[in-house]
Amino acid sequence: MRVGFLGLGIMGHAMATNLAKAGHEVTVWNRTPGKLVEGTAVAPTPAAAAQGAEVVWICVSDTDAVESVLFGPGGVEQSLAPGMIVADSSTISPSATVKFAARVKEKGASYVDAPMTGSKIGAANGTLIFMVGGDSTVIDRLGPLFAAMGKKIFRMGETGKGQATKLSMNLQIALIFEGFAEALTLATKLGVDTKQLVSLIEATMVRSGVVEYKAPFVLNRDFTPNFPLRLMHKDILLALEAAKEARVKLPGLETVEEVYEMATEDGHRDLDYAATLSLLEKWAGVQIKGEAA
Repeated sequence: MRVGFLGLGIMGHAMATNLAKAGHEVTVWNRTPGKLVEGTAVAPTPAAAAQGAEVVWICVSDTDAVESVLFGPGGVEQSLAPGMIVADSSTISPSATVKFAARVKEKGASYVDAPMTGSKIGAANGTLIFMVGGDSTVIDRLGPLFAAMGKKIFRMGETGKGQATKLSMNLQIALIFEGFAEALTLATKLGVDTKQLVSLIEATMVRSGVVEYKAPFVLNRDFTPNFPLRLMHKDILLALEAAKEARVKLPGLETVEEVYEMATEDGHRDLDYAATLSLLEKWAGVQIKGEAA
C-alpha cells in the first residue's frame, strides 16, 4: 500500500521501518528534519507525504500536534481525497478525535483512531497491540499495515473509542507502577531485600505485566525512556480531562498526577516514567538496590 507516515519518534520510526520492510511504499515526514527511515522517501510537509497515498498514518506527541499535521499550514487536509484513510496512532483526546474525524470525512476520506501498546521494544519487533475505533470495513482495509507493525488489533467501537480505551489502559499502568514503586520504597526503608520482594511479587496474585516488564529496569536503575515520563504525564492529564467531560471521578489518578507533576519539576520529564521512583526515593532518603539478573 502507499502510505504517508507522519512522526518518527521512539515509536513512529520503528513502525515506519516495519512498514517499509513489509514492502509498502512509504513516504515519511517528521517535524524535526534529518530523521531517515531505510527504504522510504522523505517529504517536506505532511501534505506532501499524503499526496497520492492510500493511507496517512500519524504518530505524533499530542492532540495539538495531530491537529497541526492534519489542518495546519502544509497539513494533510490539502491532500485528502475520497477513499483515503487517516489512521492516528498518537494518544490524544477522544473528543478531539471525533471532531478531527468529522473534518476528514467532509473530504470523503475515512478516519480511524489506532493508538497502541507495547512500548519501544514492541514497536521495534512489530509486536504492538492496537486498540482501534472506526468503521469495521475501513479497519479491515488496514489489515496489511496492522500486520506489519503489530501482532493483534482490538476493535473497540466507533471513532474515538480507540483513544478512550488507550487512556483507560494507561490509567491502569500509571496506578500499577505507582503501587510497585511505593512498595519498593517502603520495603527498602524497612530493610527488605528488593530482589527477593520482586520474586515474591511475581509468585503471587500481586504480579502484573507492568511489574514483570519494569522490574529489571528498576533494579538496574535504567531509566532510559521506553515511554517518557512527559508522555505518560500527558496521557494522565488526558484521562483526567476525559473523566471531567464524562463526569467521572478518578481520585487515585488525581493523586498520581501530582507525583508526575513533582517528578517533572524535579527534572525527570525526559526519562522513562519509571523515574517517578526517584522522587519517592528522595522523599524517603533511600535508594533501591539489587541488580536484576
